[in-house]
Amino acid sequence: MIPKTFPRGGGDIPHHKSATDRKPIEVLPAPEIAVIPLQQHIGAPCEPVVAVGEKVKMGQLIGESQKFISASVHSSVSGEVVAIEERRLGNGNKALCVVIKNDGRDERVSAQHADWRKLSPKDIREAVKNAGIVGMGGAGFPTHVKLNPPKPVDTILINGAECEPYLTCDHRLMVERAEEMVQGLLAIMKATGASRGVIGIEANKPDAIAQVQEAISEFEQLAVAVLQVRYPQGAEKQLIKAILNREVPSGGLPHDVGCVVSNVHTAIAVWEAISTGKSSYERVVTVSGGAVVDPRNLLVRVGTPIEALFEFCGGFLGEPEVVVCGGPMTGWQIQDLSGPVVKNMSGVLALTKEEAGFDENLPCIRCERCVHACPMGLTPNLLGEYSHKGLYREAEGIHLRDCIECSLCSYVCPAKRALVTWIKQGKAGLAAEKAKEKVS
Repeated sequence: MIPKTFPRGGGDIPHHKSATDRKPIEVLPAPEIAVIPLQQHIGAPCEPVVAVGEKVKMGQLIGESQKFISASVHSSVSGEVVAIEERRLGNGNKALCVVIKNDGRDERVSAQHADWRKLSPKDIREAVKNAGIVGMGGAGFPTHVKLNPPKPVDTILINGAECEPYLTCDHRLMVERAEEMVQGLLAIMKATGASRGVIGIEANKPDAIAQVQEAISEFEQLAVAVLQVRYPQGAEKQLIKAILNREVPSGGLPHDVGCVVSNVHTAIAVWEAISTGKSSYERVVTVSGGAVVDPRNLLVRVGTPIEALFEFCGGFLGEPEVVVCGGPMTGWQIQDLSGPVVKNMSGVLALTKEEAGFDENLPCIRCERCVHACPMGLTPNLLGEYSHKGLYREAEGIHLRDCIECSLCSYVCPAKRALVTWIKQGKAGLAAEKAKEKVS
């Protein structure tokens, strides 16, 4: 079988996965104090539904919003609410958090159990909404919204590519919990009305491919697509093109071409929400990087301080040059290690100086490497230049908003220009300009 891939751009980048890809998932002890942000998702923040001094159980609702695009928040421990206040997050920003002192009992809230086969599509979406599930691959989009597409869909894609360097949490989940992922996929298919499901896995994960193929063997409506090891193979639009040969239009979404894309971890969370009534209050996180003593994959409660993950892995070999949330290509720099783990945190990486590689912003030498590498067929050199100079409308005219921010342009640039950083600033600047126009 020839591995599938997308037709343009992309590149081969170092994987750095060997430190954790064979290590089973371990359980990190629950924190003594859980700091749980009331916004861990794209959309409206939640309002607290508990009070200081109140006793709560693990899995209990502690924050919700009446807005359509939002995701409820649940306690990851049992204990007492000791504060509801702004706390500093890992990215340096502040957010309203529910602070809970763990009593160590892990008393769980009573939950309903169900078989997805016996539920209606609406009931499945309601169970997912009540569990507060979001996209756990990094985006954090509320899953119940994604499972109610405005257009008919025929295919659900599970993104098992995990093309980012270092990250192996999805890999280990496919090896260890393939059957649960498959049941989650089938539930998602019923919720959306899709008749087919495909799990896309990069060829460098043969053990995951074997486990998933065995798990789907009795379901003729499911298939595994083996993907070429090529960054950014796991980007949503590239995944759709590689597996289905469908092109998401400019400004469009997957449902415009009849599909929905979900993450491995998200599919498992959907199965858990339905079959056990478990809300989304823990996740698997890859802890890796050259500055970590003993890299591992850990099952972590939401609200656990990031520094606790590194401590469990033996601490640092030396002072890391940078600590990153997510992967090194699309993640963001962690400013405060006391900040909490959140639902969409797939990895925390402590990188050495040799691994990090910072922007130098030397003059552009017009080599076009960024243009050839761009998987969207854009001109990142011009997008970066226009955005950096505040020429947001000009950048919009050459498809600024179609950039998927994979960072490959910055990676291949011999002048080490901050192209993706400037492009992100350009998108923000363009949005601000349009918002001003609406007001005026």
